[in-house]
Amino acid sequence: MSVRQSLLAILDQGPCYGYQLRHEFDRRTGSTWPLNVGQIYNTLERLERDGLVQRGDADKHGHVYWRITAAGSTEAARWLDTPVLRAPATREELAVKLAVAATLPGVDATEILRVQRDASQRRLEDLRRTSSSGLAAGSPEDLARALVLDSLVSAAEAELRWLAQAEARLSRHPHPEMALELTTERPKRGRPAKASPASMGEVDTVPA
Repeated sequence: MSVRQSLLAILDQGPCYGYQLRHEFDRRTGSTWPLNVGQIYNTLERLERDGLVQRGDADKHGHVYWRITAAGSTEAARWLDTPVLRAPATREELAVKLAVAATLPGVDATEILRVQRDASQRRLEDLRRTSSSGLAAGSPEDLARALVLDSLVSAAEAELRWLAQAEARLSRHPHPEMALELTTERPKRGRPAKASPASMGEVDTVPA
């Protein structure tokens, strides 16, 4: 989630002060990712440093309004016009946890997977209940919340599908055979060699 670009896109609609920006962000994301005011002001200060916003004078209530610059408007437009590309090498915690557990002697990776699957299933059920209630008014805020919840439901469903694939893979490779003892080899200094895209793609598939 890009707080930086989101705040720029909101400021492109007009000047706002810190608490107002937080309120506008909540309205436009269904209050799904609440931000604290400190995070808002830290982001604004970085945007000011980069020449994307300007700090105005305080009004009679002590509110300091922030205005977007021309460079900021360009940045906001670029963000809205550019597709989001997920990095293929992201270190996703759950995948790393299972991968490490599957190779540790004395660790039951299947049990770790089962506990995770139960927790993920509960989260999916909670999300589905939330997404099916309270969204009938048809307001702009309802639409924003529905869009975010749909994304979270889809991600939770995908996680459960991946866990099922991981369980099938683990069942084909008994844990004792896959356990790795600490190596006695002395690793060389420097970065490890990167796997090529072709080698990353050479994996066996799990039937649906």
